[in-house]
Amino acid sequence: MAVQINPSILSADFARLAEEAEAVRGADWLHVDVMDNHFVPNLTLGVPVVESLARATDTPLDCHLMIEDPDRWAPQYVEAGASSVTFHVEAAAAPVRLAREIRAKGARASMALKPATPIEPFEDLLPELDMLLIMTVEPGFGGQAFLDIMLPKIRRTRELIGKHGLELWLQVDGGVSASTIERCADAGADVFVAGSAVYGAQDPAEAVRALRTQAEAATAQASWACDH
Repeated sequence: MAVQINPSILSADFARLAEEAEAVRGADWLHVDVMDNHFVPNLTLGVPVVESLARATDTPLDCHLMIEDPDRWAPQYVEAGASSVTFHVEAAAAPVRLAREIRAKGARASMALKPATPIEPFEDLLPELDMLLIMTVEPGFGGQAFLDIMLPKIRRTRELIGKHGLELWLQVDGGVSASTIERCADAGADVFVAGSAVYGAQDPAEAVRALRTQAEAATAQASWACDH
């Protein structure tokens, strides 16, 4: 599994989203944070903006739904053009059914865990997913400091993925930067969401390349990767 860098447009200029998408050409995905001011205390964007952004860029969209009732809304984001849709297990009424519906509509199905949500109760769900997202900050706002206490959780999740022999991507989101990405990669993450570390840089595309280089170097030395 190759390292993937997903710039988060939460840190971009919302008035210039098409240009901001172009500014990170070379990224693997664009990470789109959808917040409803209910599941998290912030309000961002919804289906119409995702539709417009999907038409404006060739980079696939990775939609992270920090919303209530994802069972109802998640399929609409696939229809809007998202190639990957992430729902929070804390908000989903029927996560297995929802993951299967997302996949049936042609997108990758991903499940997110807030920092306080353990991975172990959901071990049996992992084969239903294409990606698992470990939040490394409390969801709701960009620019937060990385929570180091999430590193053991990333390691445990990588161990479970290996235990079941799954081709499951392991994503981290929150405080990912030049000073934290190597620790995440060493712990087992292979998909990295970076917001202010990319869009706060003078050259966002170069920031993506630099983060990728760091993550690849750390992965090459990581014990979990060497076992494969």
